[in-house]
Amino acid sequence: MTPGLDLALLLGAAVLLVAVGAVRFSTRLGVPSLLVYLALGVAIGEAGLGIRFDDVELTRVLGFCALIVIIAEGGLSARWSTLRPVLGMAAALSTVGVVVSIAVVGLVVHLLLGLDWRLALLYGAVLSSTDAAAVFATLRRLRLPPRLVATLEAESGMNDAPVVIVVVLLSRNVADAHPWWFEVLLVGYELGVGAAVGVAAGITGRYALRRAALPSAGLYPIAVVGFTVLAYAAGSVLHASGFLAVYVAGVLLGNARLPHRQAILGFADGLAWLAQIGLFVLLGLLVSPGRLPGAVLPAVVTGLALLLLARPLSVAVSALPFRFPPREQLFLSWAGLRGAVPIVLATIPLSLRVPGADRLFDAVFVLVVIFTLLQAGTLAPAARRLGVTAPAEPAEVRVETAPLERMRADLLQLEVPPGSRLGGVHVDELRLPVGASVTLVLRDGAGFVPGPDTRLKVGDSLLIVATAEARDEAERRLRAVSRRGRLARWFGEYGEDRDD
Repeated sequence: MTPGLDLALLLGAAVLLVAVGAVRFSTRLGVPSLLVYLALGVAIGEAGLGIRFDDVELTRVLGFCALIVIIAEGGLSARWSTLRPVLGMAAALSTVGVVVSIAVVGLVVHLLLGLDWRLALLYGAVLSSTDAAAVFATLRRLRLPPRLVATLEAESGMNDAPVVIVVVLLSRNVADAHPWWFEVLLVGYELGVGAAVGVAAGITGRYALRRAALPSAGLYPIAVVGFTVLAYAAGSVLHASGFLAVYVAGVLLGNARLPHRQAILGFADGLAWLAQIGLFVLLGLLVSPGRLPGAVLPAVVTGLALLLLARPLSVAVSALPFRFPPREQLFLSWAGLRGAVPIVLATIPLSLRVPGADRLFDAVFVLVVIFTLLQAGTLAPAARRLGVTAPAEPAEVRVETAPLERMRADLLQLEVPPGSRLGGVHVDELRLPVGASVTLVLRDGAGFVPGPDTRLKVGDSLLIVATAEARDEAERRLRAVSRRGRLARWFGEYGEDRDD
């Protein structure tokens, strides 16, 4: 390899490992990890190690790629049983709430900061999207009613789609603008077709993966992520909302009974972490710290308008058709966290050279840092003060298919093919060693827990838990019975590996 590439790999690996270690540090301090990643990007940038990076277009492209992965993971991990009751409220927040927020912030910024209407509305549009990564990372540590958590998570997964459309429309050349009614129809088309594409991709993925017999379990997570990216690409090709397509496809795939589902969720979670780390470090690298002091006043003015006026009003208007008590509305208002998404959206007008876009980017960066610290650190006290905590709810419950690592055990799968002497053998006649046990039998599409007198049949699929010490002996015993039946030892068969 070339020295330049070696150095880049060395720096990239070091940044990645420091970022992974920073998760534990930020959790202990109660600070969202995104701020640590942003600080890390600033530290290696022009004001720190001196690495200069100012490619806005590349940042926008990579930022969109990272958002695809983050939104896909949010959809895959969303439970339909929890999401369904709040879908209407989340949709209202992502559409009506976005419009209200843009209008209020735009009006305040126009009047107090003296910006022209186009730039003022861009401030409102860029900041109207809550951040999926920030919301997921913060809320899952709190004991809150599932309805509140589901509403905020669904909103953060859905509102990127309409906001991206509005930011792009406001960033275009004024000469290219269409009548307002045409723009409204365009937004409706993009959202409607985007949702339809997501449904199509999700249903296709569910059908294909349930019937596919892939040769390796590791291919299923890759295929699922591939279907979510396919949803985004298909939506974009049709000039529809790719982000909405990703989220819808993720929800459908995540709630399907797919093979190796937990492996799929684990893989998506790891990819989302990698996307967050790369995205936040890149955004921190892009910013110029020397310009940030001048952005503090616009950031504070805009942030207060967003936090004290725009967000509460957008929640109140969105909640009119739904039964959300005032205290829950207040918490929804306070918990609308901003993160990397507004900063990524600010790169759109910056890359299109909209006048004043550089000041917008700096103000959004400062606002995200200040108000993320303010809101994330006070969510728990605010929830207690408003009486919306749920002490009986666990902060986070992770249920895995085979949580056996701490017990130093493995989960084995055994098929009973035609011609195997395992057919007709009772479970207790397998005589597995101590530390190994048949825990589940899948027969004719139905699973059941076997008893000692359960007779195995050709076509059965067995799940066997074996400790590390017993695994080799258990595998030898199973091979022996498969070759010579229940009396394998009588015939001198001990299941040793052989070349024939």
